[in-house]
Amino acid sequence: MEVGVLGGGTMGSGIVQVAAQNGHKTILVDLNETVLDQSKSKLAKIMARLVEKGKISQDQSYATQANIVYSKDVNDFASCGIVIEAIVEDINVKSKVFSNLESIVSSECILASNTSSLSIASIGSSVSNSSRVIGIHFFNPAPLMPLVEIIPAVQTSEKTLVAAKSLIDAWGKVTVVCKDTPGFIVNRVARPFYGEAMRIYEEGVADFATIDWAMTEIGGFRMGPFTLMDYIGNDVNYTVTETVFTAFYFDPRYKPSFTQKRHAEAGYFGRKSGRGFFDYREGAVNPSPNEDQIVGKQIFERILVMLINEAVDALFLNIGTKEAIDLAMTKGVNYPKGLLLWADQLGLAFVLAKLEALFSEYGEDRYRPSPLLRRMVKSGDTFFG
Repeated sequence: MEVGVLGGGTMGSGIVQVAAQNGHKTILVDLNETVLDQSKSKLAKIMARLVEKGKISQDQSYATQANIVYSKDVNDFASCGIVIEAIVEDINVKSKVFSNLESIVSSECILASNTSSLSIASIGSSVSNSSRVIGIHFFNPAPLMPLVEIIPAVQTSEKTLVAAKSLIDAWGKVTVVCKDTPGFIVNRVARPFYGEAMRIYEEGVADFATIDWAMTEIGGFRMGPFTLMDYIGNDVNYTVTETVFTAFYFDPRYKPSFTQKRHAEAGYFGRKSGRGFFDYREGAVNPSPNEDQIVGKQIFERILVMLINEAVDALFLNIGTKEAIDLAMTKGVNYPKGLLLWADQLGLAFVLAKLEALFSEYGEDRYRPSPLLRRMVKSGDTFFG
């Protein structure tokens, strides 16, 4: 099967590499020739490093690069069995693109979007045969991150879902099927990791360094929330939060933070701009954390129960199975444990008590416990027995 990828940015280039390494003739289309040149040269460097490290042979490197066609013409997708779109997160742009793609590809070609939070149903409505439209959401960097979210819209056929999932499974990825709701699993469930950390900072409980220390040293997360936001880019992370907040009809659980908004407005995007919540400029000295174990434990537990509550609510609303939700958070964002398993280990009554205390103190809906959590505590059930 020939694979088409539209968009030669970081995500598109990564998806191209995955497809080409798995033996597919892969056509990368971008209207900007400079972007195509950059994608080609970056892949050559990546392949050279993989050969140097002994991960692949020189022949495999040549074969992968030979599998890729770089083009500025979308008509080159005509013979593809699947086209994956990885362009700007703008529903109007995507709709126009999909409408155009339908006129180029065969009637059997799957049309997929790599969107991280936009409605697949809305994208699908822009084509006459919306049964072949599906979400296939890779994580950055696509060649390294194992998770791919597969998102069927209400219009997507079972045939399209099975074919798309089988293809991505064959590429060696870990796939989870999830409902077409804002943020899908990962970007929905992960919101409190950032939002509650910023709320704790805004209340003056602790500074950025201390909150990050609590989540890495006490919680076991690979990165603290502020380091991670700086890595992702505060402009990007804030936009995703704002998109999810708006898409959920302004549910206060997903409310963006003025702290992050001001950092983005100031151009403090993080690593890529040299300054974010932390200073990455040469010679910069960042503050040391306050390594108070009691304060750290309070920070960690507050953020963790908020994450667990979001995972429980995703299960309650059938966004994914309990296995899919835990797999998504460990394989998609490298959480130390699946959140539902973590809830079992902590004790669901403990999690509920923490949330009820926050809800009582603040009186805000952002802290409301999921009905499923209440039911399970009442019945004495656990998620994984």
